[in-house]
Amino acid sequence: MGMGNNAKYNQTESTEPRVLEGTDIPSLAKYITSKGCKNIILMWLWCLTGLSTSAGIPDFRSPKTARLNLPHPEAVFEINFFRRNPVPFYTLAHELYPGKFRPTIAHSFIRLLENHSLLHTCFTQNIDTLERRAGVSDAKIIEAHGSFATQRCIDCLTPFDDEQMKEHILQKKIARCGSCLGLVKPDIVFFGESLPPRFIKAIPSMSDADLLIIMGTSLTVHPFASLAEMPDSSCPRVLINLDKVGGIGRRRNDVVLLGKCDDIVRELCKELGWEEELLQLWAETEDSVVTEETKTSKRKSSERVPGEHQQKTAEEEVESLTSAIEQSLALNDDAPAIGEKAPKSVPQTSGPAATSAPQDVSTKPKIEESTTIPSSATEKASSDPPPSVDGKL
Repeated sequence: MGMGNNAKYNQTESTEPRVLEGTDIPSLAKYITSKGCKNIILMWLWCLTGLSTSAGIPDFRSPKTARLNLPHPEAVFEINFFRRNPVPFYTLAHELYPGKFRPTIAHSFIRLLENHSLLHTCFTQNIDTLERRAGVSDAKIIEAHGSFATQRCIDCLTPFDDEQMKEHILQKKIARCGSCLGLVKPDIVFFGESLPPRFIKAIPSMSDADLLIIMGTSLTVHPFASLAEMPDSSCPRVLINLDKVGGIGRRRNDVVLLGKCDDIVRELCKELGWEEELLQLWAETEDSVVTEETKTSKRKSSERVPGEHQQKTAEEEVESLTSAIEQSLALNDDAPAIGEKAPKSVPQTSGPAATSAPQDVSTKPKIEESTTIPSSATEKASSDPPPSVDGKL
């Protein structure tokens, strides 16, 4: 499975002081429990390269979502396309919305680090808020690409109520601003938008790391990927992933653990003597999945047609919408929201998404705030004709 370090990836910078006794899990565990390790920083994308089957998040590029009829798959994350036709995004948001999926063991590991007063910051590329559902404190989470945790009008930037947004998405209704009737969008980063200011402000904290753990991410999207180069050269860096990425392994104190995140995390916790605590924390997340469909089925179980509203299986939902956002952002290196690679400096952006006023609001799709998206709408969605007044395509 690749548990443990591959020696050929290590010690190419031999002038660095030795911090770890070795580059394997026992040496890592010994360091984590030492007095020298007080601030652990994580960088991660839990769903990449097959890991999403743990939680069953759908793939927006799969045949099942071909019904969206997008001009190209990444259009669902383009702000201009969203202005013309918000239906595809709201359809996917309904499938991905927080509360429908359970945190993984890797999520619970982050909570465990916080419980042991070791977690300094969790930099995440995820948008699904599963870290919060695993019990990680909001103050410890930095969402590089935003998340479903908050939302606002894309025109006047007025925040939109959490419960109302949840109701709209679960009922497949397109949310409209109560002030200007502009479209409402979760605060996730689209093409044409800048990175969250909280992420930019947190970048200098990388210098506080005593240990950097990198899980799941491909380290291809900047400026997020640049964070891996910012800790002091003597700071141990641990890569937990299916494949070697980002040049991790060239430093003397780098550790490369190849395999599935959940498996490696569990082995590490076993070495730390934390396995029972880890599994207990994960067991506590079992009741975190409460969907509107589940509530409805409990109320109307006698009325259900056999097979209706069945849970999708993990085999059917192969990839994550979150990793799709990472890939779509990676396609445009010149996008102002992404910035240029700057390993030792704070990347420059054009300002937070919340302060980027739109240039043209004359093409708002005329969908009434209370209009429910028809089940057939997504089969007809395209980039050309905007929705009509009644919201039907």
